[in-house]
Amino acid sequence: VQLQASGGGLVQAGGSLRLSCVASGRTDSWNIVLGWFRQAPGKEREFVAAISWSDGTTYYAVSVKGRFTISRDNAKNTVYLQMNSLKPEDTAVYSCASKPYWSGSVLSSLAYPYWGQGTLVTVSS
Repeated sequence: VQLQASGGGLVQAGGSLRLSCVASGRTDSWNIVLGWFRQAPGKEREFVAAISWSDGTTYYAVSVKGRFTISRDNAKNTVYLQMNSLKPEDTAVYSCASKPYWSGSVLSSLAYPYWGQGTLVTVSS
């Protein structure tokens, strides 16, 4: 699976951004989870949100629940991360990743073998 992320940028605190991740490749077996992770300067990569491609089950980190929404458009092979009420602490490089549904924890980056390039989100105060 190849992944292409986009949509990052500079936004003021309280603002919104929408990230997109287009998936391509072996589409005949889409029993996968697509996730978003982020890494701020000097910090570990952390889980943000994920969605099951087949049934749309969603997962969120506590820090973003209620502010971020992950969704998918099967026709466009695209996963979106709508980010509202952004805070300066949301500043990070955001990356999308995919893993087989049955493999490992949704929350762990180690379970995701496929990664797209990151997109930078900067939230100014």
